[in-house]
Amino acid sequence: MIDLRSDTVTRPSPAMLSAMVSARTGDDVYGDDPTVNALEAEAARLSGKAAALFLPTGTQANLVALLTHCERGEEYIVGQQAHNYKYEAGGAAVLGSIQPQPIEAAEDGTLPLAKVAACIKPDDIHFARTRLLSLENTIGGKVLPVDYLAEAYRFTREHQLALHIDGARIFNAAVALELELSALSRYCDTLTICLSKGLGAPVGSLLCGDEAYIQRARRWRKMTGGGMRQAGILAAAGLYALENNVMRLQEDHDNARWLAEQLGTLGLTVTQHTNMVFAQLPAEQVAPLKAWMQAHNILIPAAPVTRLVTHLDVDRAALTQVINQWRAFLAAQ
Repeated sequence: MIDLRSDTVTRPSPAMLSAMVSARTGDDVYGDDPTVNALEAEAARLSGKAAALFLPTGTQANLVALLTHCERGEEYIVGQQAHNYKYEAGGAAVLGSIQPQPIEAAEDGTLPLAKVAACIKPDDIHFARTRLLSLENTIGGKVLPVDYLAEAYRFTREHQLALHIDGARIFNAAVALELELSALSRYCDTLTICLSKGLGAPVGSLLCGDEAYIQRARRWRKMTGGGMRQAGILAAAGLYALENNVMRLQEDHDNARWLAEQLGTLGLTVTQHTNMVFAQLPAEQVAPLKAWMQAHNILIPAAPVTRLVTHLDVDRAALTQVINQWRAFLAAQ
Protein backbone atom coordinates (compact mmCIF):
# COMPACT_ATOMS: atom_id res chain seq x y z
CA MET A 1 0.00 0.00 0.00
CA ILE A 2 1.30 3.44 -0.98
CA ASP A 3 0.17 5.85 1.74
CA LEU A 4 0.38 9.61 1.10
CA ARG A 5 -2.09 10.68 3.78
CA SER A 6 0.62 11.92 6.15
CA ASP A 7 4.19 11.35 7.27
CA THR A 8 2.72 9.96 10.51
CA VAL A 9 2.14 6.63 8.76
CA THR A 10 5.83 5.70 8.61
CA ARG A 11 6.86 2.35 10.03
CA PRO A 12 10.09 1.58 11.91
CA SER A 13 12.81 0.11 9.73
CA PRO A 14 14.51 -3.21 10.59
CA ALA A 15 17.50 -1.27 11.93
CA MET A 16 15.26 0.86 14.13
CA LEU A 17 13.42 -2.23 15.39
CA SER A 18 16.77 -3.83 16.22
CA ALA A 19 17.73 -0.76 18.25
CA MET A 20 14.43 -0.97 20.10
CA VAL A 21 14.81 -4.67 20.91
CA SER A 22 18.33 -4.18 22.29
CA ALA A 23 17.58 -0.97 24.22
CA ARG A 24 18.70 -0.70 27.83
CA THR A 25 15.76 0.22 30.04
CA GLY A 26 14.95 1.40 33.53
CA ASP A 27 11.99 3.21 35.05
CA ASP A 28 11.66 6.64 33.50
CA VAL A 29 9.29 7.95 36.17
CA TYR A 30 12.17 7.43 38.60
CA GLY A 31 14.48 9.02 36.04
CA ASP A 32 16.67 5.94 35.63
CA ASP A 33 15.92 4.74 32.11
CA PRO A 34 19.32 5.21 30.43
CA THR A 35 17.99 5.26 26.89
CA VAL A 36 15.36 7.91 27.67
CA ASN A 37 18.03 9.95 29.40
CA ALA A 38 20.30 9.62 26.37
CA LEU A 39 17.50 10.70 24.01
CA GLU A 40 16.66 13.74 26.13
CA ALA A 41 20.33 14.71 26.33
CA GLU A 42 20.73 14.43 22.56
CA ALA A 43 17.60 16.51 21.93
CA ALA A 44 18.89 19.18 24.30
CA ARG A 45 22.26 19.19 22.54
CA LEU A 46 20.80 19.45 19.06
CA SER A 47 18.38 22.21 20.03
CA GLY A 48 20.91 24.17 22.07
CA LYS A 49 18.61 24.04 25.10
CA ALA A 50 19.59 23.02 28.61
CA ALA A 51 17.12 20.14 28.92
CA ALA A 52 14.49 18.07 27.14
CA LEU A 53 11.55 15.85 28.04
CA PHE A 54 10.34 12.73 26.21
CA LEU A 55 6.55 12.47 25.81
CA PRO A 56 4.35 9.88 24.10
CA THR A 57 2.71 12.20 21.56
CA GLY A 58 3.02 15.58 19.92
CA THR A 59 -0.40 16.61 21.18
CA GLN A 60 0.63 15.92 24.76
CA ALA A 61 3.96 17.69 24.21
CA ASN A 62 2.16 20.82 23.00
CA LEU A 63 -0.37 20.59 25.84
CA VAL A 64 2.35 20.23 28.48
CA ALA A 65 4.25 23.11 26.88
CA LEU A 66 1.21 25.39 27.18
CA LEU A 67 0.37 24.23 30.71
CA THR A 68 3.92 24.97 31.78
CA HIS A 69 3.97 28.44 30.23
CA CYS A 70 0.48 29.63 31.24
CA GLU A 71 -1.61 29.60 34.40
CA ARG A 72 -5.40 29.29 34.49
CA GLY A 73 -7.03 32.40 33.05
CA GLU A 74 -3.99 33.39 30.99
CA GLU A 75 -3.74 33.28 27.21
CA TYR A 76 -1.52 32.38 24.30
CA ILE A 77 -1.55 34.03 20.87
CA VAL A 78 -1.55 31.51 18.04
CA GLY A 79 -2.43 31.08 14.37
CA GLN A 80 -5.95 30.14 13.26
CA GLN A 81 -4.58 27.08 11.46
CA ALA A 82 -1.99 26.13 14.08
CA HIS A 83 -2.06 22.53 15.19
CA ASN A 84 -2.05 23.34 18.91
CA TYR A 85 -5.10 25.55 18.43
CA LYS A 86 -7.21 23.84 15.75
CA TYR A 87 -6.31 20.16 15.75
CA GLU A 88 -5.71 19.18 19.38
CA ALA A 89 -9.29 19.04 20.68
CA GLY A 90 -9.08 22.32 22.57
CA GLY A 91 -6.90 20.73 25.22
CA ALA A 92 -5.30 23.95 26.52
CA ALA A 93 -8.73 25.51 27.10
CA VAL A 94 -10.47 22.38 28.38
CA LEU A 95 -7.72 20.98 30.59
CA GLY A 96 -5.71 24.07 31.42
CA SER A 97 -8.28 26.89 31.38
CA ILE A 98 -5.85 28.68 29.06
CA GLN A 99 -7.47 31.06 26.60
CA PRO A 100 -6.28 30.88 22.98
CA GLN A 101 -6.19 34.13 21.01
CA PRO A 102 -6.08 32.96 17.38
CA ILE A 103 -5.13 35.31 14.54
CA GLU A 104 -4.87 34.86 10.79
CA ALA A 105 -1.43 34.01 9.49
CA ALA A 106 0.20 35.64 6.50
CA GLU A 107 0.52 33.72 3.25
CA ASP A 108 4.01 32.53 4.21
CA GLY A 109 2.79 31.04 7.51
CA THR A 110 4.14 33.80 9.75
CA LEU A 111 1.99 35.63 12.27
CA PRO A 112 2.25 39.37 11.47
CA LEU A 113 3.75 40.97 14.56
CA ALA A 114 1.58 44.08 14.22
CA LYS A 115 -1.45 41.80 14.55
CA VAL A 116 0.14 40.05 17.49
CA ALA A 117 0.82 43.37 19.19
CA ALA A 118 -2.80 44.44 18.70
CA CYS A 119 -3.96 41.28 20.51
CA ILE A 120 -1.79 41.64 23.60
CA LYS A 121 -4.16 42.44 26.44
CA PRO A 122 -3.65 45.45 28.72
CA ASP A 123 -2.83 44.78 32.37
CA ASP A 124 -6.45 45.06 33.46
CA ILE A 125 -8.65 42.81 35.61
CA HIS A 126 -11.14 42.48 32.73
CA PHE A 127 -8.71 40.57 30.51
CA ALA A 128 -6.83 37.33 30.47
CA ARG A 129 -3.10 37.93 30.87
CA THR A 130 -1.22 37.43 27.59
CA ARG A 131 1.75 35.21 28.38
CA LEU A 132 2.88 33.43 25.25
CA LEU A 133 3.30 33.64 21.49
CA SER A 134 3.09 30.21 19.83
CA LEU A 135 4.43 29.66 16.31
CA GLU A 136 4.54 26.52 14.17
CA ASN A 137 7.51 25.58 11.97
CA THR A 138 6.93 24.13 9.45
CA ILE A 139 3.24 24.97 8.98
CA GLY A 140 1.48 23.49 5.98
CA GLY A 141 4.97 22.51 4.88
CA LYS A 142 6.07 26.16 4.82
CA VAL A 143 9.36 27.10 6.46
CA LEU A 144 9.31 30.20 8.64
CA PRO A 145 12.10 32.58 7.55
CA VAL A 146 15.01 32.88 9.96
CA ASP A 147 14.80 36.69 9.85
CA TYR A 148 11.19 36.45 10.98
CA LEU A 149 12.08 34.10 13.83
CA ALA A 150 14.72 36.53 15.02
CA GLU A 151 12.28 39.44 14.80
CA ALA A 152 9.57 37.48 16.63
CA TYR A 153 12.03 36.60 19.40
CA ARG A 154 13.02 40.26 19.84
CA PHE A 155 9.33 41.20 19.80
CA THR A 156 8.51 38.80 22.63
CA ARG A 157 11.39 40.14 24.72
CA GLU A 158 10.06 43.68 24.28
CA HIS A 159 6.54 42.62 25.28
CA GLN A 160 7.51 40.31 28.16
CA LEU A 161 6.12 37.23 26.41
CA ALA A 162 7.55 33.75 26.11
CA LEU A 163 7.94 32.24 22.63
CA HIS A 164 7.08 28.60 21.96
CA ILE A 165 7.53 26.82 18.65
CA ASP A 166 5.47 23.79 17.74
CA GLY A 167 8.33 22.19 15.86
CA ALA A 168 6.68 18.90 14.96
CA ARG A 169 8.46 19.16 11.59
CA ILE A 170 11.19 21.62 12.54
CA PHE A 171 13.88 19.29 11.21
CA ASN A 172 12.23 19.64 7.79
CA ALA A 173 12.74 23.39 8.16
CA ALA A 174 16.36 22.99 9.23
CA VAL A 175 17.14 20.65 6.32
CA ALA A 176 15.40 22.93 3.81
CA LEU A 177 17.44 25.90 5.06
CA GLU A 178 20.64 23.84 5.32
CA LEU A 179 21.02 24.88 8.96
CA GLU A 180 21.57 23.13 12.26
CA LEU A 181 18.49 22.84 14.45
CA SER A 182 20.04 25.17 17.00
CA ALA A 183 20.19 27.97 14.40
CA LEU A 184 16.37 27.96 14.48
CA SER A 185 15.69 27.03 18.10
CA ARG A 186 17.90 29.85 19.40
CA TYR A 187 14.95 32.14 18.60
CA CYS A 188 12.51 30.56 21.05
CA ASP A 189 12.21 29.72 24.71
CA THR A 190 10.77 26.27 24.13
CA LEU A 191 10.05 23.95 21.23
CA THR A 192 8.54 20.58 20.53
CA ILE A 193 9.97 18.02 18.11
CA CYS A 194 7.96 15.11 16.73
CA LEU A 195 9.82 11.83 16.23
CA SER A 196 6.96 9.92 14.57
CA LYS A 197 6.54 11.93 11.36
CA GLY A 198 9.33 12.26 8.81
CA LEU A 199 11.90 10.96 11.28
CA GLY A 200 10.18 7.60 11.19
CA ALA A 201 9.87 6.57 14.85
CA PRO A 202 6.65 4.76 15.81
CA VAL A 203 5.72 7.21 18.61
CA GLY A 204 7.13 10.05 20.63
CA SER A 205 7.84 13.76 20.84
CA LEU A 206 10.29 15.94 22.73
CA LEU A 207 9.86 19.22 24.57
CA CYS A 208 13.02 21.31 24.92
CA GLY A 209 13.72 24.32 27.15
CA ASP A 210 15.70 25.48 30.15
CA GLU A 211 16.16 23.24 33.18
CA ALA A 212 13.61 24.95 35.44
CA TYR A 213 10.98 24.89 32.68
CA ILE A 214 11.53 21.21 31.91
CA GLN A 215 11.34 20.33 35.61
CA ARG A 216 7.91 21.98 35.80
CA ALA A 217 6.92 20.29 32.53
CA ARG A 218 7.86 16.91 33.99
CA ARG A 219 5.25 17.38 36.70
CA TRP A 220 2.62 18.31 34.07
CA ARG A 221 3.58 15.25 32.02
CA LYS A 222 2.88 13.06 35.02
CA MET A 223 -0.40 14.82 35.76
CA THR A 224 -1.62 14.41 32.18
CA GLY A 225 -0.81 10.70 32.14
CA GLY A 226 2.45 10.75 30.23
CA GLY A 227 4.72 9.20 32.85
CA MET A 228 6.04 6.05 31.17
CA ARG A 229 8.04 3.27 32.76
CA GLN A 230 10.43 1.16 30.64
CA ALA A 231 10.17 3.74 27.88
CA GLY A 232 13.70 3.13 26.63
CA ILE A 233 12.24 0.73 24.07
CA LEU A 234 10.50 3.73 22.48
CA ALA A 235 13.31 6.18 23.16
CA ALA A 236 15.71 3.93 21.25
CA ALA A 237 13.62 4.47 18.14
CA GLY A 238 13.81 8.22 18.70
CA LEU A 239 17.59 8.10 19.14
CA TYR A 240 17.94 6.07 15.96
CA ALA A 241 15.76 8.61 14.15
CA LEU A 242 17.86 11.58 15.30
CA GLU A 243 21.08 9.84 14.37
CA ASN A 244 20.03 8.43 11.00
CA ASN A 245 16.88 10.04 9.59
CA VAL A 246 17.38 13.79 9.77
CA MET A 247 19.47 14.48 6.66
CA ARG A 248 17.45 12.02 4.60
CA LEU A 249 14.45 14.39 4.92
CA GLN A 250 15.91 16.08 1.85
CA GLU A 251 14.84 13.00 -0.13
CA ASP A 252 11.24 13.63 0.94
CA HIS A 253 11.50 17.26 -0.17
CA ASP A 254 12.97 16.23 -3.53
CA ASN A 255 10.27 13.59 -4.00
CA ALA A 256 7.55 16.11 -3.15
CA ARG A 257 8.97 18.54 -5.70
CA TRP A 258 9.01 15.81 -8.36
CA LEU A 259 5.45 14.78 -7.49
CA ALA A 260 4.27 18.39 -7.78
CA GLU A 261 5.91 18.75 -11.18
CA GLN A 262 4.30 15.56 -12.46
CA LEU A 263 0.85 16.54 -11.19
CA GLY A 264 1.30 19.86 -12.95
CA THR A 265 1.72 18.02 -16.24
CA LEU A 266 -1.74 16.49 -15.61
CA GLY A 267 -3.26 19.96 -15.67
CA LEU A 268 -3.64 20.35 -11.91
CA THR A 269 -2.93 23.51 -9.97
CA VAL A 270 -0.30 22.47 -7.47
CA THR A 271 1.82 24.01 -4.72
CA GLN A 272 4.63 22.32 -2.81
CA HIS A 273 6.49 23.13 0.39
CA THR A 274 9.12 20.80 1.87
CA ASN A 275 7.44 17.36 1.99
CA MET A 276 3.87 18.51 1.31
CA VAL A 277 2.08 18.82 -2.03
CA PHE A 278 -1.31 20.51 -2.35
CA ALA A 279 -3.33 19.75 -5.48
CA GLN A 280 -6.62 21.45 -6.37
CA LEU A 281 -9.28 19.02 -7.58
CA PRO A 282 -12.64 19.62 -9.24
CA ALA A 283 -15.35 18.75 -6.72
CA GLU A 284 -16.79 16.03 -8.93
CA GLN A 285 -13.44 14.18 -9.00
CA VAL A 286 -12.83 13.99 -5.26
CA ALA A 287 -14.78 10.86 -4.32
CA PRO A 288 -14.12 8.92 -7.56
CA LEU A 289 -10.38 9.65 -7.40
CA LYS A 290 -10.14 8.48 -3.80
CA ALA A 291 -11.96 5.24 -4.67
CA TRP A 292 -9.84 4.69 -7.79
CA MET A 293 -6.60 5.13 -5.91
CA GLN A 294 -7.68 2.90 -3.04
CA ALA A 295 -8.64 0.20 -5.53
CA HIS A 296 -5.05 0.39 -6.77
CA ASN A 297 -3.51 0.25 -3.28
CA ILE A 298 -2.87 4.00 -2.98
CA LEU A 299 -4.21 5.99 -0.03
CA ILE A 300 -4.76 9.74 -0.47
CA PRO A 301 -6.92 12.15 1.56
CA ALA A 302 -8.86 13.34 -1.49
CA ALA A 303 -10.49 16.74 -1.02
CA PRO A 304 -11.00 19.92 -3.07
CA VAL A 305 -7.46 20.76 -1.95
CA THR A 306 -5.72 17.44 -1.55
CA ARG A 307 -2.62 17.28 0.65
CA LEU A 308 -0.09 14.62 -0.29
CA VAL A 309 2.81 14.03 2.10
CA THR A 310 6.04 12.29 1.12
CA HIS A 311 8.02 10.29 3.67
CA LEU A 312 10.62 7.57 4.06
CA ASP A 313 8.21 4.74 3.17
CA VAL A 314 7.40 6.22 -0.27
CA ASP A 315 10.19 6.22 -2.84
CA ARG A 316 10.30 7.62 -6.38
CA ALA A 317 9.13 4.32 -7.86
CA ALA A 318 6.03 4.40 -5.67
CA LEU A 319 5.33 8.00 -6.66
CA THR A 320 5.64 6.99 -10.31
CA GLN A 321 2.84 4.48 -9.69
CA VAL A 322 0.75 7.24 -8.16
CA ILE A 323 1.21 9.44 -11.23
CA ASN A 324 0.47 6.56 -13.60
CA GLN A 325 -2.77 5.73 -11.76
CA TRP A 326 -3.79 9.39 -11.60
CA ARG A 327 -3.25 9.65 -15.34
CA ALA A 328 -5.26 6.48 -15.89
CA PHE A 329 -8.08 7.88 -13.73
CA LEU A 330 -8.24 11.07 -15.77
CA ALA A 331 -8.22 9.11 -19.02
CA ALA A 332 -11.19 7.05 -17.79
CA GLN A 333 -13.32 10.11 -17.01
